[in-house]
Amino acid sequence: MAATKGFLAVMVLCLLSSPLPSRAQTSSSFPVNVWPKPTSMSWAEPLMAMPVSASFRIVGTSGNNPHLVLATQRYTALIFTERYRPIVRPPVNLTAEGPELQSLTLSVSDMSAPLQDGVDESYVLEILPTGVASITAATPWGAMHGLESFSQLAWRSGSGKLLVATGVRVEDRPLYQHRGLMLDTGRTYFPVLDILRTIDTMAANKMNVFHWHITDSQSFPIELPSEPALAEMGSYGEDMRYTVEDVQRIVEFAMSRGVRVVPEIDGPGHTASWAGAYPEAVSCAGKFWLPDANDWESRLAAEPGSGQLNPLKSKTYEVVANVINDITSLFPEGFYHGGADEVTPGCWETDPSIQADMESGGTLSQLLERYVRAVHPHVVSKNRTVVFWEDVLLDAAVNVSASLLPPATTILQSWNGGANNTKRIVQAGYRAIVSSASFYYLDCGHGDFVGNNSVYDDQRSDFDTQGGSWCGPFKTWQRVYDYDIAYNLTAEEAKLVIGGEVALWTEQADATVLDGRLWPRSAAMAEALWSGNRDASGMKRYAEATDRLNDWRHRMVGRGIRAEPIQPLWCRTRPGMCNLVR
Repeated sequence: MAATKGFLAVMVLCLLSSPLPSRAQTSSSFPVNVWPKPTSMSWAEPLMAMPVSASFRIVGTSGNNPHLVLATQRYTALIFTERYRPIVRPPVNLTAEGPELQSLTLSVSDMSAPLQDGVDESYVLEILPTGVASITAATPWGAMHGLESFSQLAWRSGSGKLLVATGVRVEDRPLYQHRGLMLDTGRTYFPVLDILRTIDTMAANKMNVFHWHITDSQSFPIELPSEPALAEMGSYGEDMRYTVEDVQRIVEFAMSRGVRVVPEIDGPGHTASWAGAYPEAVSCAGKFWLPDANDWESRLAAEPGSGQLNPLKSKTYEVVANVINDITSLFPEGFYHGGADEVTPGCWETDPSIQADMESGGTLSQLLERYVRAVHPHVVSKNRTVVFWEDVLLDAAVNVSASLLPPATTILQSWNGGANNTKRIVQAGYRAIVSSASFYYLDCGHGDFVGNNSVYDDQRSDFDTQGGSWCGPFKTWQRVYDYDIAYNLTAEEAKLVIGGEVALWTEQADATVLDGRLWPRSAAMAEALWSGNRDASGMKRYAEATDRLNDWRHRMVGRGIRAEPIQPLWCRTRPGMCNLVR
């Protein structure tokens, strides 16, 4: 406590400064902007910039939080190494004989605040014409957001001089506490460096949850101390596994960027990859996924890769318990995602032991309830909140009673049915994470991946089927940006929506296309969940967001992210000329 008081005293001394000029511009867009758009930003008129001193440094962390120390080092380096030049030259005045910016001072109220759901991420950033800049935040995680905003207000002049906007005040906090990105590494293995680059870009977009869908029917790529056979027999190979050291590296890397890593081990569906190690615990493993191509109801899985854990087998619970113990030990995160989506009746119905159970009066929903009755309390005993996909409660064929899913320890993630399923979740009293496939599935619109498909014999077969993709069409950044995740909810219902996640399922994606599939569309969701998608009058602001996203995408590319373009460069250099409506 004494060290904290001393630290704050130093902060007070460092923050002595003169006020901003009285006349300030508050605009929908500035010559240089911050993405995601802050809650409030003003820039004093006439718009000014000042040089950044070659000896510029970030002060005030005093070693009180190791993750914030790493962040200050990273942003200090970024300020000098980034060579960003705006596409359109900012019409700002450069301070003639005024001071250079020598330092940026951080003041954090609670250095020990843990990175967890609902943590305070607010900050205030000021850059004064006197050459004084400061970030004031309640927690280190808010301070990191302030550092990112500061970095985006710096740029290089035509001569290469490092400049930063001055006379600026940003008051900022997120609209939603959960702003996530889900990456599927069960269908496709992604090298650790690609995961780290994704997390780094998330932090730059003020996204705070990396939902790691680690395993699926296709592979089990994580090495677990208690169950080594799962990766040995279920991964694509020795060079396509995540070691304990890899996980620790990813978690620590994310922490230093204010990003939580939520692990997902799917079950009881999507578990064919478990069968190599434990064939006795997996139903229908190795069987062809669609026995009758003309009868979708005959399917054994939602897609190729049949296999579901058998809730009647004791081995199932022995292995699942070990998996939960290891995962909760490896990941400090307070959420544990247990999957529970797309339990396919046809798979269980092929299993002799389940057939016998059903002949005795058992049902498939009772099987799922048996599984959830074992898994949910075990996860909660590890001081975790359980996250399930919506199917566990809402699926028409196989579901469980709400009595097995206490709202206090359960969050449901929506993906189907758009706003209707979100409303069903919150009306049942559950917190919701929204990942509607109609808006937030980034893999959609690339056609189907199954082979030997005679539908293409008809030259017009995919004209009216969303381009052959079950969740098509392709989700443009505008579609992502425009989505209101609390649509059609009452004010009380909307309080249960804690946020949303874009999702990249990877049947047709790997490291070669990762950046382009994610960015800048994920950035569109990031802004919508940080400060909303409407202007002060309540109108959707996608029109003015276009130029800002063009600029942000340009900066991301300069940072090494191969983000897709959203318009020809011609459009950004001629504002408004590419609009549909003048």
